[in-house]
Amino acid sequence: MFMPVLASCFILVIAIAVAGKKGENSIKEKLEKFQERERAANEVRRQPIDDLEYLVIPEEFFGYPSDEDSHDASEARRILENLRSEKIVNLTGISNTDLKLRYGAANLPDLMRFDQNYTSLVRALQMYASYLSEAGHENEAVALLEYAIKSRSDVSASYKLLGELYVKSGQKAKLEALTENAQELDSPMKGSIVKKLEELKSSQEF
Repeated sequence: MFMPVLASCFILVIAIAVAGKKGENSIKEKLEKFQERERAANEVRRQPIDDLEYLVIPEEFFGYPSDEDSHDASEARRILENLRSEKIVNLTGISNTDLKLRYGAANLPDLMRFDQNYTSLVRALQMYASYLSEAGHENEAVALLEYAIKSRSDVSASYKLLGELYVKSGQKAKLEALTENAQELDSPMKGSIVKKLEELKSSQEF
């Protein structure tokens, strides 16, 4: 009995070693490919960025109700005002390497700023919509959230709040469409968002 067991253990050790070697080779190949793409990306000259999907904050948002005593409302309004004249682009899911390959390495700082502006925008929209919803201005809250979702936001709380507002107003078709939009997201948050919307749908009767 001892020899077969010993032989089996020996074979297992060899198999693990071979698998580990293959894993190391795979990681090395991926690293080399990444480094090659990075070198190529860093050599790309500045390209036009006119084809980007620039976002413009609707003017009516600046006329929505606000309570200066509410920190969330005033902070959200401040952020929106600061972004009013800024360039805003959603670049979620696009790596810096891909951006440099498409638009040139010299444009990367601007592109990163545009994307950071987008992150600030959708967070402010969520903050403002939450305040408006709690204050009874649900139509305005829905408008903010629908704009954020249309821009392909992946802020989970925005989907949840908008879904709840659709349920409250009996808009089943819009809740279904919201779920479909979530399923098309290119974001690590996709699974969590879809799950929350499915749970919301299953717990409600229209």
